[in-house]
Amino acid sequence: MRIISGEFRGRKINPPANMPHTRPTTDIAKEGLFNILQHRIDLDGIKTLDLFGGTGSISYELASRGAADLTIVEKDSAMHEFIKKNMEMLKVGNCKVLRLDVFSYLSSCTEKFDFIFAGPPYALGTIDELPKMIVARKLIAEDGFFVLEHTPRNAYEKFPGFSFQRNYGTTVFSFFTGEEGDKEE
Repeated sequence: MRIISGEFRGRKINPPANMPHTRPTTDIAKEGLFNILQHRIDLDGIKTLDLFGGTGSISYELASRGAADLTIVEKDSAMHEFIKKNMEMLKVGNCKVLRLDVFSYLSSCTEKFDFIFAGPPYALGTIDELPKMIVARKLIAEDGFFVLEHTPRNAYEKFPGFSFQRNYGTTVFSFFTGEEGDKEE
């Protein structure tokens, strides 16, 4: 796994060999995601939330591109420690790595974020609750985005806040804003 751009560009992060519940976002999909974002949001100085942190790949990229305030939620203790160690190794001090269940975190969260990313396990039975909770709880800052990574099996076009989606084979990113009816063609 490599960091694509920014201050840490080219740095390799070697995930643990045994990651039973983790499916890292592929480099191709991650590159596509950040290409989309660079034309829609200035990542420098933003406040971010990474749900189902996994290997931390998305947050390393955000830190590398200048995010000022990173929150990562990962309930698996081994992956939680892995992310913390890598953030320390990269000397990213503006980062909170929380070992919590994502839905517990979301149910009590009152902060707004410029960018929220969720890369849940594809088999998560409650995946459809994520955009509903995030939009209903108004966690997306003005001009911000929530991006949900999922498979082509899931469809979110009719969900509140849905804006557009991009497909990278087995990986689909659905983009949401805090505003209803803000769809992009």
